[in-house]
Amino acid sequence: MLGSSTRGLHPVQKRVLYCACVLPIITYGFRLWYFAASRCKGALHHLSTMQCSAALWITGAFRTLPTGGVEALAGLPPINLLRRCLSERADYRFATLTPTHPVRAFLSCFNCGTIVLHPSLSIQTMSEPEIFRTSGTLFESDTNVLALTETLLPMNPLSRPGVRLMDCFADQVHFDDCKISCGDADKELKQRTKHLNKLRDKIAESIGTYYAETDASLPLSGQYQAIAASILFSGGVECWRKVTAPDVELYAIRSAIVNATSRDNCMDIFIFTDSMASTRRAVDPSIHSGQGHSVAVCEALQTWFTRKDGQSITFVYVPSRLQWDLHYKAHEYATELKVALGPHPATSFDSLRMQAALSHSASWNVLFQDPEYRGWSFLQLKTVNRAVAQPRGKDNPWVHFANMSSPQLYARMCRKPLGSLREHELSAALRTHV
Repeated sequence: MLGSSTRGLHPVQKRVLYCACVLPIITYGFRLWYFAASRCKGALHHLSTMQCSAALWITGAFRTLPTGGVEALAGLPPINLLRRCLSERADYRFATLTPTHPVRAFLSCFNCGTIVLHPSLSIQTMSEPEIFRTSGTLFESDTNVLALTETLLPMNPLSRPGVRLMDCFADQVHFDDCKISCGDADKELKQRTKHLNKLRDKIAESIGTYYAETDASLPLSGQYQAIAASILFSGGVECWRKVTAPDVELYAIRSAIVNATSRDNCMDIFIFTDSMASTRRAVDPSIHSGQGHSVAVCEALQTWFTRKDGQSITFVYVPSRLQWDLHYKAHEYATELKVALGPHPATSFDSLRMQAALSHSASWNVLFQDPEYRGWSFLQLKTVNRAVAQPRGKDNPWVHFANMSSPQLYARMCRKPLGSLREHELSAALRTHV
């Protein structure tokens, strides 16, 4: 009805439709029956069969082709790996519960908050043999949430409606953002560079105006800590610089704002950054990863705004690929420092959830190397960088090609890697659609 291998919706649109409409339904309430030692093999088999049908619909491949290869071409991770990833990410959400939430009464003393533990059903009241023989969602979450070292504040007073920073001082907080389109990126980047240069020259001559460059470095090797750097200027002269190793972008913004607002002659603040999402999160004290930094920013700005009239702060977006002047100094400052993780590194809410997603992606790549999963005749394709293409989610290399092709061409392209289309048939298909 919505499309086939010859007409209708494009493959990318089909995948979005499946992920947005079907996956939320089949994952609703799955933590009730999916946990360690649970007997859910039959349920996972039914769900895998259902997803295989969805992958065949997205790619237009033949029904006799191996499930793993079709799922990889459609950008759909295996159901069992998807459940495991969602399960791990859901465990850390227990940290977002209020201290008096009724569920905390069933956890151990480490996660009970301020509520009184249940006298007979709490994990704390169970003996070690009982805990060893028992499994369930609460047991997994009670153990895994201990890996989170960040403290979240569900009932923070500054996050109440009417008290929040953006509710009281919305006219004094500005965002100078811009979106770089793919079609005319070079021209827009040149215009953005001119705008940044004029703004820098203007504020450098203003008395009482402080401007800061903030950036962060997140090493992907897993051996070093994330680094946050911020440099504060006034009148074209560097006033203060700091490089730290906690929560990256948010901490860099926090350190610059707290230092600038503590100066008596400060009337206006400009923050140059390449992450506008972090700036909006910095003035949002509601519960999220790095909430402590946002609360410190809101407290500093509220005190600063009420001290005098006419003060304002502006967050200016600097595209990282511009390597623009002052912001690039902060970038080099952040990347040149290397700090080892150490035996007990601090963890944030987002970092643990990202770690679960990366572990899921690595497991999928390992599973994809098994020819019985992907198919013995699967054609190994290479990317532009000459690396063998690996299955991923929305950044899947085959799905990216689907966004630029018709359903009929993509169906033929999918049949070739799966070994169901001869070389001369693929060449004929390409000549027909080029």
